[in-house]
Amino acid sequence: MSQHYYSKNPQTASKPQEWTYTLRGEKFHFRTDAGVFSKGEVDFGSRLLIETFEDSQLAGPILDVGCGYGPIGMAIAKSFPQKEIHMVDVNTRAIELTKKNAEKNGISNVLVYESDGLASVKTEGFSAILTNPPIRAGKETIFRFYEEAYGKLEDNGSLWVVIQKKQGAPSTQQKLEELFGNCRTVDKKKGYFIFEARKV
Repeated sequence: MSQHYYSKNPQTASKPQEWTYTLRGEKFHFRTDAGVFSKGEVDFGSRLLIETFEDSQLAGPILDVGCGYGPIGMAIAKSFPQKEIHMVDVNTRAIELTKKNAEKNGISNVLVYESDGLASVKTEGFSAILTNPPIRAGKETIFRFYEEAYGKLEDNGSLWVVIQKKQGAPSTQQKLEELFGNCRTVDKKKGYFIFEARKV
C-alpha cells in the first residue's frame, strides 16, 4: 500500500504542529503531525459530522472509526460526558496523537486503541458509530467498515457517515440501504452528505 494516512506506520517525516479549534461550542487544543488526515485543521466533512450528530438515548457506548488525531471522538466525548467513547485508527501515529490530545484537553471518558477498521474492537452494543471513512483506502475497505459496524451496534443504534458526493456518497447510500434497510440523509453541504443508518 502506498504511504498515506491509512498506513499503519507512516514514513512521512514528523512535522508536529499545534492549534485550537471550537467544536460543538467547546474549545479544543490539538497537536497534529504529518502522515495523519487533515493535519492543518479540522476538515469540513468532520466538522459537519460533529455538529450534526445527535446521540440516541440508548445506553451503549459510542465508537469513532478512523479517529485520526481525535477531533470527532473528542468533541462527542465532551458533549456526552456520561458516555464511554471508543476511538480507533489503523495509523499508529494518529493513535499516539489522540491519546495526547485527550489528555491535553482533560477528556477522560475515552478509550483509544489501534484497530484496522473494527477488527480489534471487542466491545459490542454501541449506541452509535461515527466515521469519516478513509477514501484512499478504497471502496472495499470502507464497505467492510459498514458491515463490521452493523454487527457492533445495539438494536436501534445508528451508523453515522460523512462522505462527499464525488468520493462515493451514492454508492455508500446504496450500501447502507442494503445493509440496514434504511439510510437517512441528515444534512448535505458543499457536496458533503451526512448519512444515518439505523439498525432496526
